[in-house]
Amino acid sequence: MMTSGISTIDWAFLCLERETAPMHLGAVAVFAPRGEADRLRLLELLAERARRIARLRLRLHRSWMQPCWTEVPRFDATAHVHGHQVPAPGGRAELAELVAELTAEPLDRTRPLWELHLITGLEDGRFAVLVKFHHALVDGRDAVQVGLGLLDGSAPERSAAHPPRSPIGEVVGLLGRPQQLLGTVRSTLAKSGESLGIASSVVRSVRFPPPDSPLRASGSAARRVALVPLDLAELRQIRARHGGTTNDVVLAVIAGALRRWLTARGHDLGELPVRVLVPVCRRRANRPNGGNNQLSGYLCELPLAEPDPVARLRAIRAEMARNKSAGPQRGPGAFPVLAGRVPQLVHQVAGPLAGQGAALLFDAVITNVPLPNFPATLDGAELAELYPVAPLAAGHALAVAVSQFNGAVHVGVQANRAAVPDLEAFREGLPLAVAELADGG
Repeated sequence: MMTSGISTIDWAFLCLERETAPMHLGAVAVFAPRGEADRLRLLELLAERARRIARLRLRLHRSWMQPCWTEVPRFDATAHVHGHQVPAPGGRAELAELVAELTAEPLDRTRPLWELHLITGLEDGRFAVLVKFHHALVDGRDAVQVGLGLLDGSAPERSAAHPPRSPIGEVVGLLGRPQQLLGTVRSTLAKSGESLGIASSVVRSVRFPPPDSPLRASGSAARRVALVPLDLAELRQIRARHGGTTNDVVLAVIAGALRRWLTARGHDLGELPVRVLVPVCRRRANRPNGGNNQLSGYLCELPLAEPDPVARLRAIRAEMARNKSAGPQRGPGAFPVLAGRVPQLVHQVAGPLAGQGAALLFDAVITNVPLPNFPATLDGAELAELYPVAPLAAGHALAVAVSQFNGAVHVGVQANRAAVPDLEAFREGLPLAVAELADGG
């Protein structure tokens, strides 16, 4: 049986988890079969393909000093694959309601940290698959790669883990390579200075949001979910007209929906600053994986008090340009880099405090999950829609994830049910915000 060590940032995601704030991410994939879907065959197919994906055979082995991933002997994938049926008419609203119930449930830490939920009974004969992966097991990019292994045409993987690296063995090896040893020392010193810079920036960026902020939430496991498709061509037209990136336009659209939602609630937007975390993947294709998560991020103030939608877009473009100019390893949004350099024991002790402290840095997460754009099928059924679902951190009321696929931007929104009982207002504001920008001068 093979094992592998858990990186510090992967361990941090485990320590941040609470019963009312499970730290799994996921996606809702909607398929359009040509005929009637065979429910039992799909369940068997999903279990068989999941069984051969190496990472899905790993289980957390808990230890105070040295936690690790271990490959499960006699692994039974069927225990992780579940079937559900939505009530008629099986539209997007019914699908979202079931997804909210399933997303609220934490993963069982005594087993591999993932689940698949087949959802049948959707209108027009469609079916959906909800995937749930713990954030310690995958980041957004890896979740896409693992998910592709469930689709038609995927190839099985051979091994579930790499043998753990020995720090002592690495040092002994470096002693025989003086030049490489010198480079390692320089790199370590540079990282120390970089970490200090990030920490200082984080401290300077701490602010205390209003205690009655609608984007803050008390501990509650109940969730609401919205699944919203937006026309990609329309967003690209806005980008061509006003500049920036498609992601800048998406941020401006979400800002417009937040402005409409908060205004309807009667909030004074001039007294309610909203700062969001935009995660950034630092993984490089030519570098070996140093853990399941290699993340950083940018903090972006959303100019909700600005009434002009085009001016809001310009402000967001300018702030994101400043973030990108500084790079993903500088500034307060790079705190995940810092978390990856803190000893695991510190995360275990300070995890609860850090989880509650997220609200001091940002009010919500808006993450963009890159997807390959190619025809994808499951048992011959075409993948028609794909909505990512980001985890909802403790103290936060709202998390938004977006992906571009099949000519649309698919927006997945997860909300604390107690804090956001009126999620429909935010959901309906998204297409209205697109129309505002399209009509803007």
